[in-house]
Amino acid sequence: MTEQPASDATVPVVLANARQTLAEAGVADPGVDATLLLAHVLGTSRGDIQLKESLGYSLTSDEGEAFAAVLSRRAAREPLQHITGTAPFRYMELLVGPGVFVPRPETEIVAQYAIDALWAVANPAPVAVDLGTGSGAIALAMATEVPHSRVIAVERSVDAHAWAAKNVAHVGATNMELRNGDFASALDDLAGTVAVIASNPPYVPAEAIPRDLEVRLYDPKEALYSGADGLDDIRVISGVGLRLGYPGSSIVLEHGEWQGADIREILTADGWMSAATHQDLTMRDRVTTAVHP
Repeated sequence: MTEQPASDATVPVVLANARQTLAEAGVADPGVDATLLLAHVLGTSRGDIQLKESLGYSLTSDEGEAFAAVLSRRAAREPLQHITGTAPFRYMELLVGPGVFVPRPETEIVAQYAIDALWAVANPAPVAVDLGTGSGAIALAMATEVPHSRVIAVERSVDAHAWAAKNVAHVGATNMELRNGDFASALDDLAGTVAVIASNPPYVPAEAIPRDLEVRLYDPKEALYSGADGLDDIRVISGVGLRLGYPGSSIVLEHGEWQGADIREILTADGWMSAATHQDLTMRDRVTTAVHP
């Protein structure tokens, strides 16, 4: 027997209630999240949900129950990406979940600077590295968008490395190598050969408390905090980059909007040239670049 739709479970009504629930829970963009959650439950696209909303499509009782379950999880501030199991990043859908930092839209700008620098290298097979790759987002962006490059990514967290390995296989980046280890020493065999050193390292000061519950409760601590001023890992990366790179190679670093001046000072003191800080799409200082002396 065909299951009958619930009379009060039309998509317009369900989404309106979901938006209110998520707004009351403090979710930043309740309308988008409600739509994406329903798309996940129905195995369809955001555009199709919008069409179903305009047509007054009704959910079956099973669909309604499944949506209520994921809505409850999101209202408890579990990250949307943990519920759906994926996170969009540039031209990819990455696999994510507990134990790995969920890639953010602002990191796409960091990836763009790294990709541009890699394309500018006068070498038929330029080498790039991603230090602390997490999900593999920046490394995979470089590998897929600069297909003649060789990209080596390193991640010290066992859990995050496992997610990165899944994404390498998922995306099918055959020109990317993934290593599990400390970026301070795991790439010493590449000394003097790397054209682009990229990283989205931990940069939250130890005593800072992230505003968003999704970050505070679910992002791995080792992906967030880096010493009293948040710059301990960047200090290490600056030295590693000088060792791995060669004259004219580039370093590309993501950081907090308040850290640009301090990072330029660190890089310049270490010997990097032309340190400059750039803004993301929200006009916040987000990425600092410099050139190997």
